[in-house]
Amino acid sequence: KMKFEKSQKLYEKGLVHLVGAVNSPVRAFSSVGGNPLFIKKAKGSKITDVDNNEYVDLVLSYGPMILGHRHKKVQKAITKALQNGYTFGASTENEIKLAKIVCDAFPGMDKVRFVNSGTEAVLSALRLARAYTGKDKIIKFSGCYHGHSDALLVAAGSGFATLSLPGSKGVPEGAVKNTLIANYNDLESVKAHFKKHDDIAAVIIEPIAGNMGVVLPEDNFLKDLKVFLEKKKALLIVDEVMTGFRSTFGGAQEILGVTADITCLGKVIGGGFPVGAYGARNEIMEMVSPLGDMYQAGTLSGNPVAMASGIATLTELKKQNPYAEFEEFASILEVILLETAKKYHIDLTVNRFGSMINPFFRKGEVTNFEEAQKSDTKKFAVFFWEMIKNGVFLPPSQFEAWFLSSALTEKDLEKVSKAIDAAMKKVADSF
Repeated sequence: KMKFEKSQKLYEKGLVHLVGAVNSPVRAFSSVGGNPLFIKKAKGSKITDVDNNEYVDLVLSYGPMILGHRHKKVQKAITKALQNGYTFGASTENEIKLAKIVCDAFPGMDKVRFVNSGTEAVLSALRLARAYTGKDKIIKFSGCYHGHSDALLVAAGSGFATLSLPGSKGVPEGAVKNTLIANYNDLESVKAHFKKHDDIAAVIIEPIAGNMGVVLPEDNFLKDLKVFLEKKKALLIVDEVMTGFRSTFGGAQEILGVTADITCLGKVIGGGFPVGAYGARNEIMEMVSPLGDMYQAGTLSGNPVAMASGIATLTELKKQNPYAEFEEFASILEVILLETAKKYHIDLTVNRFGSMINPFFRKGEVTNFEEAQKSDTKKFAVFFWEMIKNGVFLPPSQFEAWFLSSALTEKDLEKVSKAIDAAMKKVADSF
C-alpha cells in the first residue's frame, strides 16, 4: 500500500512561500481532489516521488520526455554543454544546428526563432501575424489552449459568433477585444466572424487539441480552413507546442495535409529544458527584428544547455523513429481502456493521435470543447487516484492528454493494464 506522507509534508511546507504550494495550477490536483505528489527523480519510463513510490510515467512533463527520462545520449550532451558554461547572452553554433533540424522537419518553415516557452512562442507568432498582415484581430477556438498571454486567456461571450470576454481576473477587456472565438471542427463559425470583421489577421489552432483532452479535427476541417483563409488573405497559425514531433518526425499538420503559415513549437524540441520556437517561410520571418520591424527579444533564448538537449533529443528521435510503435502501443491502450470500461459497465470514449491518448468518462464521441465538458469528472477523479495507487502516473485532469515515450516496455504496458482494471472496478463500485 502506497504512503504519501512526505508529499503531504512538503505540500504543507510549500503553502508558506509558494502559491498553493505549486508553480503551475494543474499540479495542485484541484480537479481530482487530494494533495499534489512531489517528485524526486525519474529514469526511463519511470518516475519516483519523495515517498519512494515508483510509477510508469504517462505525463512525461506534459510531452517533452518523448525518449523517456534521462536518456543516456541526451544526458551526455547536457553534461558536455554544462562544462562550457550555462548562458552567454550571445550566439552559439548549436542554435544554428537545432534551427536546421527543426526547419528541415517542417515543409513551411524556412527560418525559426527560439524562445523559452510555448506561451512566448504563441504571443510572438500573434504579433508576427499582425505585423505581416497589417490587421489586428485573431480567431481562436473554444477549448484550445495556447498559453497564458492576455489576448488568448479568453472565455466566450454570449452568442456563438462572439467577441471575447476576459477568461481570467487581471486580463483587461482591451486585451481581448481583438480576439474572436470559434468552435473547433466548425468552419461556419469561422466564416461568421469574417462576415462581420474585415481586419482578421490570423486564425490560431491546435491541430490536435490537447487541453480539452485529445480532440481530432474531422475530415478536411484543417484543409478547408486553410483554403478559406488564403482567400481571405489571413494567416493560419498552427500551435504544435504539444503535437510537434509526437506523431511523426515533424508536425501533425503534415499528417493532416496542411501547411501552416506560422508554426509554434515547444516541449520536445527542448528535450526537457524550457524551449519554445516560432517559424515560417522567409517572407514572414523577415518581418522579425533584426531583419524587420516586429520586435521580439529574450536574453535566455537559444540557451546553450537547452539547445544541446534539443539537438540530442531530436537526433536520437529521428534515429529511433518510434512512431509505428507509438501507434501500436496507443491502439493497445485504447482497446484495454474500452474493454475494461465495458466489463464494468462504465461509459467511456477514447481519443488518440500518435503518442497522445486520453479517455473521456462519457457516452458518445468527443469532437469539440462542449462535448468534452460533458465528461464525468467525478468518475475521472476516482479513476485517477486508483491509477496512482496502482503505480501509474497520469495528468491530474480529465482534460489533459496522456503521453507515451519510446522507453515504455511491454512490462510497463502490463502494469498499466492491471492498474486500469483496478481503477475501473473502483469507479464501478463508487457510483
